[in-house]
This record gives sequence, structure tokens and C-alpha cells, in this order.
Amino acid sequence: MRVLVTGASGFVGRHALAALAARGFEVHAVARKPLPGIKIHAVDLLHEGARRALVAAVAPSHLLHLAWDAEPGKYWTSAKNLDWVAASLDLARSFFEVGGRRLVVSGTCAEYEWGTDRFEEGTTPCRPATLYGAAKDGTHRILDAYAKSVGLSFAWGRLFYLYGPGERPGRLVSDAARALLAGEAFPTSPGHQARDFLHVVDAAGALAALLDGAVTGAVNIGSGTAVPVRTLLDGLADRTGRPDLLCYGAKALGPSEPAVIAAAITRLRDEVGFRPRFTLETGLDDTLAWWHAQQGSNPLS
Repeated sequence: MRVLVTGASGFVGRHALAALAARGFEVHAVARKPLPGIKIHAVDLLHEGARRALVAAVAPSHLLHLAWDAEPGKYWTSAKNLDWVAASLDLARSFFEVGGRRLVVSGTCAEYEWGTDRFEEGTTPCRPATLYGAAKDGTHRILDAYAKSVGLSFAWGRLFYLYGPGERPGRLVSDAARALLAGEAFPTSPGHQARDFLHVVDAAGALAALLDGAVTGAVNIGSGTAVPVRTLLDGLADRTGRPDLLCYGAKALGPSEPAVIAAAITRLRDEVGFRPRFTLETGLDDTLAWWHAQQGSNPLS
């Protein structure tokens, strides 16, 4: 079993490598820098010739495609989403044409129509409100049709709200942890909106389990429980001893933000057979331990 992992130096990708190696895969990773014990391919996946040459050279049996534009604050509306749609479709085709057997691609809960309390695969409509969500949804629909037409085993892992070690600046938990540990005020929304938070190690493990199985179609990757954002931030503040630094209501919540976003995880639990390792409490402990270890250094180096 030889797997090619795109986006391997990203937030989810770096954790997926160990999970795949533990399952016996020979791991090849597309990444920007060396990673211990992993065969690295520094390839621009948006370059057609380089992309196809990579797939031909590695000839993977499995492909975990995580790479996409994810620049905080910009990816929702970025035209780069169009580039990644085209690259992803060609990557899947090239993979199948060299003998690839099992493809898993990361999706997003932003594919769903906002407005319901719990999102369920095949039941909740996919009517995305953003360009990013539409690009992911469109890619899923095309790849699903293509895979069925050629006999390729294909699954789509819809990621919900992730946090944990290695999270880049510009995201909720990373920015809050940085501010609280530095003794700085953290302005935020009132925090009553509920979200389905999952530790990134569990998300990576779920994707590895999905790739290593035979389940096809869309599968939600979440905890199955939505908690108020305020609960998560209070947990960080209590662990740092600085609840006084949380400035609730200093920022307005966008009018399009739904009150609740939660994943139905029946397929993940019963068909994939995956159980998360972290609770929110142990996940926050682990995350802050990592941030404490990074103090005085570049946390993403």
C-alpha cells in the first residue's frame, strides 16, 4: 500500500502522515520542507506537468488529497479555489490512469446549506453560501461521478471545525492561545454560536481510517457534538489563568453565521469504525501544552 499525501505540511496533513504510517502505508508526501522519515516531493500541484510527473513517478495505490488554498480570512472568496478545482480533478484522473485504487479527498462542512442544527450526509442539502464551499461541493460531485464511471473507490471526508497543535495564525484557537499566553486581551464575538470542534489528530486519524477502508461517498469528520464557542474559549482561559483577557462582544458575529453547526457522525462511527481519542477537555490540554512548548520559538517551524 503506497499512499501519496498532498498538503502534507498543512495543519491536517502533518498529522495524517503518522496515522497512515501506523497503518502500514508506504508514505509519500507533497510538502514544502523535509519531514522526518517521510519521502518528500516538493512539487507545485497547480503545475500540470509537474503534477502528472509526480503521480507517474510515485504510482500510488492510494491517494489522500488534502491540498487546497486555506489562507485565513481569504480562502472563502479567493479565485484560487478555481485553480484547485481544476488541479484536483486532473490529479484524480492521473491517479486512476497509473493504476490508483483508493481515493479520499478532504471536503468541508461549508458545502452544506446553513440553517439546520445537525448536518447529515445525503439528507442535509448541499447549498454552499461561499465560493470555497461551492468549489469543494462541485469537486465532490464531479469526482463522485467520475469514480463511479471508471470503478475507482472514492470517499469524501467533510471536515468540521478543527483545532490543535500546529494551527496557523488567523484561526480562532491559535489566535486565542497566543494572546492568552502572552497576557494580551483577546477581542471576540459574544461566543454563543455552537460549533462542532474536533482535535486535528483525531481528524487526521479519521481520514487515515477512511482511506484504509472501503466506505464510499461523503463522510462527516467531526465530534458529533456542538459546543458554544464561549465554552471552548473559557476552557483556554481557565487553563492559562487569564479569563479576564477574553473580551466577549468586542467583535460582532456576522449576520450569515448560523447558530449551530454540528456533524452527524453515524457513518464515521458505524461504517468507518472510528472513535476520537480526545475529548474537548483533553484536546485543550494537549493544545495548550504544545503552545507552551513553542513559547520563544517559531510555533510553525
